[in-house]
Order: sequence, then structure tokens, then C-alpha cells
Amino acid sequence: MMRSISADICVIGAGSAGLSVAAGAAQLGKRVVLCEKGKMGGDCLNYGCVPSKALIAAASAAATARSASKFGVSVGEPRTEFASVMDHVQSVIDAIAPHDSQERFEGLGVTVIREAASFIDARRIRAGETVISAKFFVIATGSSAFIPPIDGIEDVPYFINETIFSNRVLPDHLIIIGGGPIGVELAQAHRRLGARVTIVEANRILNKEDPDAAELVRKALTEEGVSVREGSAVKSVSTQGDEVEVLLAGGTIKGSHLLIAVGRRANLTGLDLQKAGVRLSKDAIELDLRLRTSNKRIYAIGDAAGGAQFTHLAGDHASTFIRNALFKMPAKRRDALCPRVTYCDPEIATIGLAEEEARKVDPGARSVQWDFKDNDRAQAEKRTEGFAKIVVGRKGKILGATIVGKAAGDHLQPLALAIANGMKIGAFTAMIAPYPTRGEVLKRAAGAWYAPTLFSDRTRSVVRLLSLFD
Repeated sequence: MMRSISADICVIGAGSAGLSVAAGAAQLGKRVVLCEKGKMGGDCLNYGCVPSKALIAAASAAATARSASKFGVSVGEPRTEFASVMDHVQSVIDAIAPHDSQERFEGLGVTVIREAASFIDARRIRAGETVISAKFFVIATGSSAFIPPIDGIEDVPYFINETIFSNRVLPDHLIIIGGGPIGVELAQAHRRLGARVTIVEANRILNKEDPDAAELVRKALTEEGVSVREGSAVKSVSTQGDEVEVLLAGGTIKGSHLLIAVGRRANLTGLDLQKAGVRLSKDAIELDLRLRTSNKRIYAIGDAAGGAQFTHLAGDHASTFIRNALFKMPAKRRDALCPRVTYCDPEIATIGLAEEEARKVDPGARSVQWDFKDNDRAQAEKRTEGFAKIVVGRKGKILGATIVGKAAGDHLQPLALAIANGMKIGAFTAMIAPYPTRGEVLKRAAGAWYAPTLFSDRTRSVVRLLSLFD
């Protein structure tokens, strides 16, 4: 028998975005229904951020062992027990899972329905044998790996991010189609754990990042033994015995396993959005700046909202919904403030505008750079590759930044704070940075921005004039 539930908010999808809305709204006293057809925690917990970073941590341990001799410490080539590595990955998922569990959310007062949901009309959805009516609906269905229309792909076994973390046998030769963040991160991790790895990329790897930063990553990958094939479009794939064969315009690559990592698309299939009066444009939901669909009672957040696909942005989208729907504040999405990090080694962390983009907004904008080779902590750790590059407007406003190097994502955070609060580059010259830390590069870069003015002929003239009063 069908049952009916009435709620204040119905959330479709129990990934990062949906869970944030459900938890916040329930704790504010609202009646919340949460529908999820798959695993609680969504992609981030089960197939994305959490397992990938756990795998990268294991790979980093192997890399540290290999490079210990440069400090006078002899360790030798590490022995990888890949099944144990994957046990570590699963243990990290298991440790975090209770925070995202059905039990926790039911304890907060949320009604959790583990069924696929689809709209019946503008104010109701159906999930299994339940019909839910609500004042507001939140589409937080996330995204899935895009499978490109490569000739032969339907006949070849391959991994995507949803399946590769279930693999417990180290690939002999992993071929990765796609040189974006997912492809690069998993390529380096598998190589460090002992697999042969080839990246095939039609453009250049990490093509959305600063070219100089991407070049440092390319150099690191090749030095570690990853084969990087850029500007190589895949013509077809096939199986030859136990091997996968990838045909390129310039030759053929054979490997034991194949990973597809060419991008992601929002999960909108099966929602019957047209029945709710939700308009689509080119397979994406049309949204206003407040994340509302054409049906103002229905919002879309996280990956389902289009744009950048990050867990931290999903959380900010959830906050935008809460402020709009519950606090009646006309809050707008803030995607432009969202940083991104690729967790390769060296890391690349970016926020805001690149220099070329910034000059379209402020013709006087210019970038300033400080290299890690000029940082004493980096020298002590023998990790001098990388730099901090800050894009600054004519009047000193910080417009963007890229950091590439060890722990770049952590070092980017003060810049994210500065940009979010409209701070100027002078704020970094005013601080006293502890020595010796890598974080000093931000103060040094800020000082370098002022150097042409500080040490100009005009300033020297002022100093000479003031000396007359000694």
C-alpha cells in the first residue's frame, strides 16, 4: 500500500550536499524527508574524496620510503601488499561512515527513505511506496562518471571511480583515459604502489590549471615512471586476450586494466523533472543565482546544480538553500569563491582568477610569484619544487592565486579567507609569519608585489629628504 508523508523539506540525494541540508534543517526544527537510492554519503564518502585520499596516503608512504636516502636514511624499495592497502582505504570509509549514516540522521529526526525518487507533480514526489509532499524540494543527486562514445568501449571491461576502489589486485599496467584531477591523482598513486601507468589525454594534463604548475606535475609524474601521452585522442578500445588495447592516432597501447576518467555529469535521469515544471537546458537544470529552478519551490545544489563539482562547494550550496528557504535571506551561490585542489604530488591549489582573466576585469592587475626554492623550510625538507602565484588588482585587491608544491591546499586557505572577505595583499605584509614555515611564501609574495613601489626612485628621494632631519 502507498503511504503519504508531508514535510517541510524533501531532499533527494544523501551525498555531501543533501546531508548538509538535511542535518541543518532538522536541527532547526523542520520536518525533513531524505531519499537515497544508493549508499549514504554519496560519491564523496564511498567512491571519491575519501577513498582516493586514503589511497594517496598509502602511496605517499611508499614514495617517502623510496626517497629516504636523500636524508641519509636507508630503507630500500618498499613491498606493497595491495589488498592490505585497499583494507586501509575501506577502514577510512568505515571510520567516517557513521557520520553520514541513516541511523545518525534518523536520530536527528530526519525520515530516511532508501528508494529512488521521482516527481509526480510540482509539489509531490514518489519514492518506492511512499508519496512525499513538501513545501520545498532539494535536488542533490550528485554526478557520475561520463563514459565517452569511444568505439568498442561497450565491449571492454573498465574501471570508473565507482569501481576502482573495490579492486584488490594491483594492476600490472593501468591505462587511464583522461588527464584531469581524477586521472592524475590515481595515476600517481598506482604508480607509487608498483603498477605501470599510462595517462592518455586528448589535450594536456590538468588543462584548467596554471601551465607552469601543470608542468611541475608533469615532470614529477614522468620522473616517477608514469607515461604521459598528451594530445592523443583515443580512436578505439578493444580486448586482445587478457589485455586491453587502446588505439591512438599515433600508435597503440596495451595494458592489463583500463580506467575512464574524462569528466562527470549530473545525475538527473529518472527524476521526471518536467512533471514538476523544472526546465532543463542542454541536459542541465536552469537555475537562478539563488539555486532555484523554474519551480521556485525546488532547488538544485551540489553537482546537480552544474558548475564546479566539489564537496566543499556542495556544503556552501546547502548553506545558500538554508538561508533562502528558512531564514528568508536572498542568498546567492558563491561558486567564484570556491577553491580547488588536485591532490597529486606536488599539489596544485587554485582560487579565483588567473592573470589573463583578471586583466579583463582590472587592466592594471598583475601577478607576483615566490618560489619554494627561496623558502628555508622547503630547503630543509628537500622539497623545493613549486611556487605561490598571487594575482592582484591595481589597488591591491587579491583576485586569484595558484600554489603548487607540498601541501599547497593547506597553504591556499589564508588566500581563500582573504578573497572571501575582500582583503588586500597588504594584509599579508602586515602579518608576522612563523619561521621556518612554508606559509612564509605568502608574506614573501606580498612583499614582492610592493617591492617596485617600495624601492622606486621616488621612495628613495623621500628617504633622502627625511634623512635631513636626523
